[in-house]
Amino acid sequence: MKIAFHAGTREDARSAKQALADRHGEVALDEAEVLVALGGDGVMLDALHKVMGRDDIRVYGINFGSVGFLMNEPSDTDLIERLERAEQADIHPLRAVGERVNGERFEVLAINEVSLLRETRQTAKIRISIDGTVRMEELSADGALVATPAGSTAYNFSAHGPILPLDAQLLALTPISAFRPRRWRGALLPHDSVVEFEVLEPEKRPVSAVADNKEFREARRVTVSEAGDITLHMLFDEGRALEERILVEQFST
Repeated sequence: MKIAFHAGTREDARSAKQALADRHGEVALDEAEVLVALGGDGVMLDALHKVMGRDDIRVYGINFGSVGFLMNEPSDTDLIERLERAEQADIHPLRAVGERVNGERFEVLAINEVSLLRETRQTAKIRISIDGTVRMEELSADGALVATPAGSTAYNFSAHGPILPLDAQLLALTPISAFRPRRWRGALLPHDSVVEFEVLEPEKRPVSAVADNKEFREARRVTVSEAGDITLHMLFDEGRALEERILVEQFST
């Protein structure tokens, strides 16, 4: 099995990477069948972005971070054995296409969520359209986000959004600290929905668009949709598949 490795900055992750590479060998990413990521969920997101558009490579994570929802726990079991017995989860990222106040356009992919966040003390005001129809004329809030099922346990859940089963064929549209309408808790959308955020008064109330770890400040308009043309393949230890983790998370206290 041809394996490439990607480790975070922690010393234990780097030491584990070296030990595994010495034992099993290491190839360049463009030659690999599997990319093994060692770190936390941030390292896993970095690894998935590295293989974006590569349908022939799978990603397996080992947790050496403070958060490891997308990772497998370290084990004494041989790595090759774990990889051969692992269960595969296929996910699609989100594609965000936007325009900044200065006219600059941007396009970016996100695995967890695309968020709009106020930049100053001024409340963000955002108009929300779904598939070309305005569904909310004005949301006053700290922001709003669209999350994939795989990302629904991350920032979306912290913002009191719903956890989505991996095969739910849904996206979560979640407000962040909504002020008006105060009781709005968001919406569940078909996975092929196109969500458009239009920032109202963008000069007075600047808003950033954030896709995973990439930020575009002073956004004017952002359209978010599922990138169905891109599939990412993640590996999880037998009995600890991503579907099971998402289900367990819904009953955690």
